Amino acid sequence: QLQPVESGGGLVQPGGSLRLSCTAPGFTLDWFAVAWFRQAPGREREGVASIGFDGGATNYADSVRERFAISRDKAKNTVYLQMDSLQPLDSGIYYCAVSAKAMTLILKEDQFDYWGQGTQVTVSS
Repeated sequence: QLQPVESGGGLVQPGGSLRLSCTAPGFTLDWFAVAWFRQAPGREREGVASIGFDGGATNYADSVRERFAISRDKAKNTVYLQMDSLQPLDSGIYYCAVSAKAMTLILKEDQFDYWGQGTQVTVSS
């Protein structure tokens, strides 16, 4: 069973940056679309960014466009989420999700088949 594994979360001050990583030990992510979702306490999980299998197409939630960037490094079998200009509202658990549909970019949970355990991001002064 493909199991995404996230890393890179932590505590950062407002205006700071973090880079999250997602990999899938024992599986290659080359043929899968991958997305990042997040969930803050008391809020529903929301899609943040997605990337197609070839890395050529991406999609972002309006709230993070221009601040976050999703990318993939096939040599390292890793998908990244670079997060800049972080604000307290960006705090939450960030989940990596993998879809068997290679080109899906739709940021809805039902489009993704495999989910990681999440990594905590806290933006606070």
